[in-house]
Amino acid sequence: MWAMWGLFVSAFLSATLIPMASEGVLAGLVAVGGWDPWLLWGVATAGNVVGAVVNWGLGLGIGRFQGRRWFPVTESAMARARGWFQRWGVWTLLFSWVPMIGDPLTIVAGAMGVRMRVFLPLVALGKGARYAVVILAMLGLLEGVLGPQGL
Repeated sequence: MWAMWGLFVSAFLSATLIPMASEGVLAGLVAVGGWDPWLLWGVATAGNVVGAVVNWGLGLGIGRFQGRRWFPVTESAMARARGWFQRWGVWTLLFSWVPMIGDPLTIVAGAMGVRMRVFLPLVALGKGARYAVVILAMLGLLEGVLGPQGL
């Protein structure tokens, strides 16, 4: 049970502006075994999506903080994310999992007023696909090392 909470918190924090790598936690749990990979996928995806929703909410009121020295998102990072967003639209949210650009994209989505019914499916699809790749890679790696009867 604690492992699932740790995975959820790790994935949640990874989706915020706090530098974390939840993929390592997920890969470690897959390697240790004992948990259903679908459960691990669901917990990691849920935590990461909830973190992205927090970013979206922060984006709603970001204008009043932009440019302040203590604010963690630089104006140049926001400008890059807005540029991507204006050029490619809401489809950029499929890339919300990408390090360094994903978090600003989810904040920009909030700042630009993207509706939650559009935001959630795109973010969940992108983040869920990333975690699926991590799990499949780990299972393939483990099978390659341990053989099919080792799992």
